[in-house]
Amino acid sequence: MVGYEPAESIAKLKGGNSNWRGPLWFPTSFLLIESLRKLGKAWGGERSLKTALTGDKEITYRDIAGECANRMVRIFTRDETTKKRPVFGGSRKFQEDPFWKDNLLFYEYFHGDNGAGLGASHQTGWTGLVASLIDEWRK
Repeated sequence: MVGYEPAESIAKLKGGNSNWRGPLWFPTSFLLIESLRKLGKAWGGERSLKTALTGDKEITYRDIAGECANRMVRIFTRDETTKKRPVFGGSRKFQEDPFWKDNLLFYEYFHGDNGAGLGASHQTGWTGLVASLIDEWRK
């Protein structure tokens, strides 16, 4: 059986703090979203498939891309109920302090289960791709 570690590796042998571990890593996620969007456009938006997200309901490639994009954007937006941003994880300072709660940080990669930012918090390059996702996908 293979274990799943959604963030930092428990064993230092696997790299410990390594942005290559993902699983939410903006460069590859962005390329996947763009590829699904282009595939849907190439096929005229008519082709669809069933996914684990939809059960028996079919969904177009563009809709899959949109769902992935919106999930990536939601890492940075406040939950309507808790008013917390997944990117800040359990950090009370960043979640609640009036001087910090609206200052977003662009991390190297993100926790696969809760979206908390991991690795360096100054990765304005590839994680800044969220601006493109917001521009194209948010309504």
